[in-house]
Amino acid sequence: MRLGVLDIGSNTGHLLVVDAHRGAAPLPAYSFKEPLRLAEHLDKRGAMTERGTTALIDFVANAVQVAEDKGCEEMLGFATSAVRDATNSDDVLERVHNEAKVDIAVLHGEDEARLTFLAVRRWFGWSTGRLVLFDIGGGSLEIAAGTDETPDVAQSLPLGAGRLTREWLHEDPPDPGAVKELRKKVRADLARDAGAVLRSGAPDHAVATSKTFRSLARICGAAPSADGPLVRRGLAAEVLTEKMDELMAMDDKARRELPGVSEHRSHQIVAGAIVADAVMDIFGLPELEVCPWALREGILLERLDAIDAP
Repeated sequence: MRLGVLDIGSNTGHLLVVDAHRGAAPLPAYSFKEPLRLAEHLDKRGAMTERGTTALIDFVANAVQVAEDKGCEEMLGFATSAVRDATNSDDVLERVHNEAKVDIAVLHGEDEARLTFLAVRRWFGWSTGRLVLFDIGGGSLEIAAGTDETPDVAQSLPLGAGRLTREWLHEDPPDPGAVKELRKKVRADLARDAGAVLRSGAPDHAVATSKTFRSLARICGAAPSADGPLVRRGLAAEVLTEKMDELMAMDDKARRELPGVSEHRSHQIVAGAIVADAVMDIFGLPELEVCPWALREGILLERLDAIDAP
């Protein structure tokens, strides 16, 4: 069957059209996305602005048309941190329903972690043993760990690259003092609940997903996306640490020239690097392997599992 997965993230709206059935890897058929940057459309009260709401409705309406044009039998729509955190999220989603004729489910952070973990487990399989997963989004950082398809630990921390950039890094290049304070905050926030993951010992496999980690891995020498999803890609802690000073000294124009960094995310790659560096240090991980599957695939796999289930 052909399904559409509509992902309303803090940075980007993304419709992924896939051909899928139970027992097989979903086959991407078409991708439609736009940089919404919804996290930057929250006002001082935490409400989504009219501009952000209108952009969201327009994108969803266009995505519905694309899904119909591509023959989707069903579209699974979900929103993450930016919509979840908006103080007027119910009103925003009601307008999306009324004007774009789509219901968008809001995922809790722990569900993001759980579903992304499911996708990673399916990608790597049982032979990888105990997995620990990290996903830096625009608004939050998801952490999950476990030996099964459902993680033993599922955490969501407000350490997304877009959120931290908006709250801490106001200059270009970033102010060294602000970078130092942000680094201190990130590490303290990570360490506070790290014991839930660390008490089970070192993982058999440590994994990173989503765009920020993919960009950082590319900066640090990983293969380009054009080489395909089956090429192994990793992010080494030692290499990232070596790159940090250079990255902090760059302005946005220079960051846009880096391999794997898009112009829509270049402004937040510094905050993403601070989080990634802290993750590998706090959890004692010399390397993270980058998984091409993430939350969208987890949503899709859970839906496929439910089809014809007893």
